[in-house]
Amino acid sequence: MPPLVAPAPRCRPILLAAPVAPVARPVGLADFVWPIPNPVPAKLPRPAPLSWRRGPGNETITRRQSRPAVLLSARLLFYPKPPLPVQPAPTANPNPNAYKILVVDDDPDIVELLEYNLRKEGYTVASAADGQQALALAPEFGPDIVLLDVMMPHLDGIAACRQLREQPRFKDTYIIFLTARAEEFSEVAAFDAGADDFIAKPIKPRALLSRLAAYVRRDKEPQPVSDTIEINGLTIDRTAFAVYQDGRKILLPKKEFELLAFLASSPHKVFGRDELLQNIWGSDVFVLARTVDVHVRKVREKVGDHHIQTIKGVGYKFNSD
Repeated sequence: MPPLVAPAPRCRPILLAAPVAPVARPVGLADFVWPIPNPVPAKLPRPAPLSWRRGPGNETITRRQSRPAVLLSARLLFYPKPPLPVQPAPTANPNPNAYKILVVDDDPDIVELLEYNLRKEGYTVASAADGQQALALAPEFGPDIVLLDVMMPHLDGIAACRQLREQPRFKDTYIIFLTARAEEFSEVAAFDAGADDFIAKPIKPRALLSRLAAYVRRDKEPQPVSDTIEINGLTIDRTAFAVYQDGRKILLPKKEFELLAFLASSPHKVFGRDELLQNIWGSDVFVLARTVDVHVRKVREKVGDHHIQTIKGVGYKFNSD
């Protein structure tokens, strides 16, 4: 009987990996600095493959080594370029036909806001911090429109408006109040002083610009070449905006003159407040019906009480008797 021989132990396959040569860092590969992209070399060295050998007779499986990652620097540096100096825009020659607007307010933020928006629309703008400065600047500047605040130091807006209206040069100038005083007595006092409009703050720039455009558009409309209206001792020259009574010239602000001329053009006809607002102030300007009463009272003080008659509950008419 042959001797028993112990079987040879089974050998497990040994995984052999080919030595991988260390990948040298390409020359010129710098740390990444944002936003300049990191330059990548044209061709990286090809890594050596990894192989598995499973004993004799077994096939060799080869896998390509993953491409070495280019790590970003832990310090992300950003060096912004210094801003270029702002070149001031060339100042264009002011338009001689542009409307001139005088802004009178003691709040510098409101003045800056109004000046920016008005100049953007093509108006010529000047500003004053109180009523005294406005009275000193107005004869030199010659504004077509005055935006006036009520509460100001030294001289308030009501007194400044009244003194402007006393000067014949500014009897046709539009005076618009922009104020935080929204009480009825403040509005009545403003119209008594000769204001054309009253707007409560806070200011809405787009609405204000639309209202100013309406005033400008109304001025640019061709005026009717009418002649003179002579009635009940009054002579109304609509082309010269002048009123004469017994040879004496009476100065009226623009709205008061338009109201008197409109009523005198149709004597004995009764006009309601809404109709007067529509024909004299227009539909694109919001004013209260009380405005008509204030202007009628001012006209009566200057030309006499008997020319304009009140029809209670209806409106007003011009009395030619």
